[in-house]
Amino acid sequence: MNELVPGGNTPLPTGPLTIRVPGPFDVSALVTDDTGKVRGDADFVFYNQPTAPGARLSGDTLTVNRPGLRPGATRLTLAISPSVPDTPLGHLPAPTLLVTAPDGRPLARFTPPRPTRETVLLLAELYRKGPVWKLRALGQGYADGLAGVARDFGVEVLEEEAPAQAPLQGRGELRDEPPPTWTRPTSARPPTDPLTHYLDLVNSTRATAGSRPVSLDARLSAAARAHATAMAAQRRLAAEGKDGVSVHQRVTTTGYAYLTIGEHLVSGPRTPAEFVDYCRSDPEAGRTLREPSWSETGLGQATDPRSGTVFWTALWAHPFSSDGLHRTATDVITLTNSERAGAGLPPLSPDPLLTTAAQAHSADMVARAFYSHTSPDGREPWHRAAAAGSTRRSIGENIACGQRSAAEVVRGWMNSPGHRANILKPGFTHVGIGFAGGGAAGTYWTQLFGG
Repeated sequence: MNELVPGGNTPLPTGPLTIRVPGPFDVSALVTDDTGKVRGDADFVFYNQPTAPGARLSGDTLTVNRPGLRPGATRLTLAISPSVPDTPLGHLPAPTLLVTAPDGRPLARFTPPRPTRETVLLLAELYRKGPVWKLRALGQGYADGLAGVARDFGVEVLEEEAPAQAPLQGRGELRDEPPPTWTRPTSARPPTDPLTHYLDLVNSTRATAGSRPVSLDARLSAAARAHATAMAAQRRLAAEGKDGVSVHQRVTTTGYAYLTIGEHLVSGPRTPAEFVDYCRSDPEAGRTLREPSWSETGLGQATDPRSGTVFWTALWAHPFSSDGLHRTATDVITLTNSERAGAGLPPLSPDPLLTTAAQAHSADMVARAFYSHTSPDGREPWHRAAAAGSTRRSIGENIACGQRSAAEVVRGWMNSPGHRANILKPGFTHVGIGFAGGGAAGTYWTQLFGG
């Protein structure tokens, strides 16, 4: 079973799927086409309208028969809201999405970062890419409830007053904020170059938090502009454009390689200063703005000519280096051995051949856009270890995607029973670590064990 992180995706088998979200939640679904917009009321599935072509809701369980969806449907987005209206999701247990194959086999599980004030959460989407259907984990929340969801999916919402902020939380900071009334001190006059002003504001904020300054990188800014343009073209915030290209793939296309990366996707602010003001005022966005590990940044914006909404992409990164990769791998091994020591087990030793195989697999997952222990050509972990020259008799593998640090990835593996079992297996004596940046999820990790 795949343990997904926000932005992660996995291919789906043919046949009806069963999707459950246990707990005090109302489940609903929206059926859309390539525009990402609904065609009408029949495209909503919820407790008062539990059936639509190809989809049936019963309690906390949604059954989806993809060939039966209405003509032109290419995406089904799953949303949850509290069973008791107006209850913030942060007051409830963390939701967990469970996806089951037609034969009852568990396919995927996704528990998003714990929401706070949001009252609606987009958990995941089923989407068609060519002939293949995939599942993508989202974790995007709306503080203004169904009104925010309606706006993003093409329903006109008329409000006499400025709507409440509607943060859209995903991997990194994915934010959806209606154009607010922004204020700035009358004495503040930005310089001619908006990017220079943006950088000054960013570094001033980082200095107050004790974080090192960042510098502008032209490649990050080019990728940010390309992604902002893609979002403006489809009139909604998204980690992936209609062309199927993710924000991280736009970064690697420019030739920029990174060890860690973060992003803000925002709509609403009109100037770089207003964008930074928003980041300062939002707790989650503010943490990313002040994150000490970043050393470079890029900013891009684009305006939807139909609505006038300005879409922003800010990228934060630390560039790749061989020394940095070695430090990252060493940190993973150190944290892994700390977990083994706590269980009374001897430490794992670094193995250069396992490292070669692990690094090649992470790079392959980015290059060929897949996330699996089995390569597209059918090779398994033991095949890859042998190809790298390893003669170890016992081989095990952990993979992960989307995590931004060694601590985060080891913590995620330890919270998953299957991955934890590999880390704490007494028979393993050696390990190799692989890491690559890019792809849909942004980061891909491989931990290859041998004994």
